[in-house]
Amino acid sequence: MMTKTISILGSTGSIGRQTLDVCRQLGVRVAALAAGSDAGRMEAQCREFRPALAVLADAARAEELKTRLADINIRVASGGEGLLEAAALPEADTVVAAISGFACLAPTLAAVREHKRVALANKETMVCAGELVMAEVRRCGAELIPVDSEHSAIFQCLMGCRDRSEVRRLILTCSGGPFFGRSREALARVTKADALRHPNWSMGPKITVDCATLMNKGLEIIEAMRLYGLPLSQVTAVVHRQSVVHSLVEFRDGAVLAQLGTPDMRLPIRFALTYPNRAENPATPLDLFACGPLTFEPIDESAFSCFALAKEAAKRGGTACAVMNGANEAAVGLFLQEKIGFSDIPDAVLAAMQAIPARQNPSLGDIFEADRAARCAVFEKFR
Repeated sequence: MMTKTISILGSTGSIGRQTLDVCRQLGVRVAALAAGSDAGRMEAQCREFRPALAVLADAARAEELKTRLADINIRVASGGEGLLEAAALPEADTVVAAISGFACLAPTLAAVREHKRVALANKETMVCAGELVMAEVRRCGAELIPVDSEHSAIFQCLMGCRDRSEVRRLILTCSGGPFFGRSREALARVTKADALRHPNWSMGPKITVDCATLMNKGLEIIEAMRLYGLPLSQVTAVVHRQSVVHSLVEFRDGAVLAQLGTPDMRLPIRFALTYPNRAENPATPLDLFACGPLTFEPIDESAFSCFALAKEAAKRGGTACAVMNGANEAAVGLFLQEKIGFSDIPDAVLAAMQAIPARQNPSLGDIFEADRAARCAVFEKFR
C-alpha cells in the first residue's frame, strides 16, 4: 500500500532531503520531521511541509526553532523523547529512518512496535541488533523495506522468489570508494578532504568515510544477513566502479538477477514509499548506451581491512557487531575532527574487538553496553 503520510527521521541530512523531494513528486503528506541541530534548514522544511511535529535532538537548537516557528502551528520537541514520539506518531503510516549511526536503533524499534512501514536508510541498526529488530517486525506485523541502494536492489530481485532456499548467494556491489586500487601504505597518507570525495554518490560525511574505508560494505554484508536470514557464507561483495548494477542475487539453478539504475538515492526511496507499486518517475532513466562498460573486481581486504573486520565480527556473532560498529563510529568521528589518521580507523576497530569479549544471544541492554564500551575503548586509545 502506497505511503500517504510520513515521518522523516533525519530530515535535514542527505537522505532526508531526497525523501522530501520524493514527497513533493508523489504528494505525500509529512506528519513529522526530526533532525539533529540544523534549526535553519528545519525551519525551511517546516514552512514548506507544515508537519504537526518538528524535533531537534539538540535542546538549545529546538528552543531556537520554537522561536523561528512561533507564527505557525507546529509543535516543537527535543532530545531522544521527541525522536521516539516522531517515530511513533499515529498519523504517519510510514517512517523513514535516516538518522546516521547507532542512534537510529531506538526510534526504529519504536516505529516497528507501532506497526509502521519502516523505510530503513540506516544500516547500523541492523548491524548491531538486526536479529532483535527482525523478531520485533514479525511479532508486531510491521513492514521493513530497505532504502540503501544495495539492499533495495536485493529486495527487488527477491520479489518473485517463492522460497529462500532457492537463493545460492547475495552479491552486493561496491563502488570501491575514492581510494580504489591504493595499497595499505598509500592509504596511510590520505586526508579528510580526500576521503570525502566519493566518485559516484553524494552522502553525509560519516557514510562517505565508511565508503572510503570499505567499512560501509562490511556493514552492508551484515545487514543483508539480518534482513534476508542468510549466513555469511551466502553473502559476498564485489567492486563495481560504475554504480549502475546496485546488487545481484544468484539462485541455485545458476540464474543471476540484477537491479540496474542511475546512482540516485531517490529511486530506492521512491520504491520504499510506493511498494508494492511503482510510481511514474520524472527523472532521466538509465541510458544503457551512455553508461559504458560494466566491470566487476574483487575487494582487496589487505588494503581495506575494515571490510575484513566487519566479516570477522559477523563470524563471531552476538555483541561483536555492536562492538565493531561502535568503535568504527567513534574512530570515524575522531577522523572527521582530524584528531586521528585514516589508517587509525581500522586499528581502533581491531583494538576494541580484541579488548571486548562478544556476548552471545544478547539482550537489547547488552547491545547498548557493547556500543558504549567500544566507544570508550577508542576514546581511551587516542586520549
